[in-house]
Amino acid sequence: MSLAELKSQLPEYAKDLRLNLESVLGENGAPGLTQSQIAVIALASAIASRHVPFTASMAAWASEHADEDALRGARAAAAIMGMNNIYYRFLHLVGNDEYATLRAGLRMNVMSNPGGSKIDFELASLAVSAINGCGACLESHEKTLRKHEVGAQAIQSTARIAAVVHGVAVALEQAEAAAPPQAAAAA
Repeated sequence: MSLAELKSQLPEYAKDLRLNLESVLGENGAPGLTQSQIAVIALASAIASRHVPFTASMAAWASEHADEDALRGARAAAAIMGMNNIYYRFLHLVGNDEYATLRAGLRMNVMSNPGGSKIDFELASLAVSAINGCGACLESHEKTLRKHEVGAQAIQSTARIAAVVHGVAVALEQAEAAAPPQAAAAA
């Protein structure tokens, strides 16, 4: 299903999300980012939001705006942050500094060679970390991006894309849950 078809399934109460999605996916709606970066961030955000039909539609849309290496980096960011966000959020929230002194023992090699641009990978990692609510990872990726001279507007645009994509995934899931079963609708 195309992204346009999926957007049309958003209920009226999610009209703002539909309009915001159209905005943030356009180059003018995400200041500081290229169209390829927008695609990478949106795909990683959709994966992190875990709505399979929306993710498939977003992947098809993203493939029109970014090359396969960049999209591989988006998938890598979503996967590795799915692990890291849980682990580092645990370290932050548990309130016991002893755990931070212990070796994590988790493989994270993809972070040094994600495929595609390291900056794009960091932007995607920031977006996924925002969705997953890991303050430690957000802080780390934001500092890395700023060290590489990525501006505040690009970082804010990344957070806006993550927020909108996640909101759309939630609204689609709610709409599906509220829809009558197909058998009952046919009767």
